[in-house]
Amino acid sequence: MNGNLFEALIGALVLLVAGFFLVFAFTTADIGAVQGYEVVAKFDRVDGLNIGSDVRLSGIKVGTVVSQDLDRETFLAVVRMTIESDVRLPKDSSAQIVTDGLLGGKFMAIVPGGDPDYIEPGGEITFTQGPLILENLIGQFVFGAGDNSSDEAAAP
Repeated sequence: MNGNLFEALIGALVLLVAGFFLVFAFTTADIGAVQGYEVVAKFDRVDGLNIGSDVRLSGIKVGTVVSQDLDRETFLAVVRMTIESDVRLPKDSSAQIVTDGLLGGKFMAIVPGGDPDYIEPGGEITFTQGPLILENLIGQFVFGAGDNSSDEAAAP
């Protein structure tokens, strides 16, 4: 009977410690949606960007991607994001989809412009750049290097 009580106490202790770590992880992680105003950006492609991805300004999280849709007329990807209320984006700001490190996930990087006027809630970031696709870059390097070497060899 003492063995069963001891095992039950150890099991309860393990569950208590696991619960503590879960609570700690959720309270310290910055994974919640940002409350603020919504802006829209349109891209040719949004490969790897997900709902809930960070929106960063100068490397600091200032927003969250809340939805992605397809514009049926222009066939552009429409990304809606919330930006913190105290962050005002100049009208000529640009949005880029970039990779967090070499193999990391994608996030939205905002590059602020210099316009004295600001994007209004519900407004649009008009200057956008889609993600760089590693496979395309490798293909350009491999096939581009082969073309240049044959041109140089043929030149007198």
